[in-house]
Amino acid sequence: MLGQFDKTTMPKPEAALPGRDQAVTVPESHYVNGHPLKGPFPPGFRKAMFGMGCFWGAERRFWEAEGVYSTAVGYAGGYTPNPSYQEVCTGGTGHNEVVQVIFDPEVISYQELLKLFWESHNPTQGMRQGNDVGTQYRSGIYTFDEDQQAEALASRQAYDLVLRKAGYQPVTTEVLSAPVMYYAEDYHQQYLAKNPAGYCGLGGTGVSCPVGLPAS
Repeated sequence: MLGQFDKTTMPKPEAALPGRDQAVTVPESHYVNGHPLKGPFPPGFRKAMFGMGCFWGAERRFWEAEGVYSTAVGYAGGYTPNPSYQEVCTGGTGHNEVVQVIFDPEVISYQELLKLFWESHNPTQGMRQGNDVGTQYRSGIYTFDEDQQAEALASRQAYDLVLRKAGYQPVTTEVLSAPVMYYAEDYHQQYLAKNPAGYCGLGGTGVSCPVGLPAS
C-alpha cells in the first residue's frame, strides 16, 4: 500500500515509504552520446546535480549543452532508499526528480550550468513547476564541494533580485550538499531522446540570469 500523502509537503522521515535494498538496473551508456551513465568518467571532469521540475525536459537541457559529457536522472533529497517512480509520485518518499550532470570545466563552467538551470525553469513556485505539483518538482541545487555551494548561493541571491524586480515572488530553490541520488528506471533515462514527442512541461521565466556578475 502506497498510502495517502500531501504531495505538496515533505513527509516526516518516520512516515516515509520504506523502499528497498535493491537498486534499479540502468544502461551502461548514455542513449544520446554513448558515454558512460555511471562512470568511470574522464579525469578532471566534475559532477553537478539539479532539480527543476520534471526530469525528462531538464535532462535534455543539459545533455544539449557543449561541455556536458554525460547526464542521468534520478531521485534525491528524500528518505526512501531506492524508490520507484510510482512511490516518488505519491509524495511519500520526499525525493526530488534530479539530473546528474558530468561536465568538462575546461569547456563549460559551473556558473554557466547555473545560468542554464535558472533560465530553464521558474524557481519561485515552491513544490511545483507549472502544472506539475508535488515535492518531486521543487527547485533545487545540490552541491559537491564548498566552491559549488558558494557559487550556487551567490547565484540564487543574484537571480532572486532580478526576478523580484521583474515582478516575481521570491526564489524558493533549496541549495544543499548533494544527497545520495538513486538512479531512475531505465525508461526515464534520456526519455525525450527515446520519445521525441514526449511530455515536457519545463519553461523559464524569460528573465536573464546575471550569473558571474555582482548583485546590484
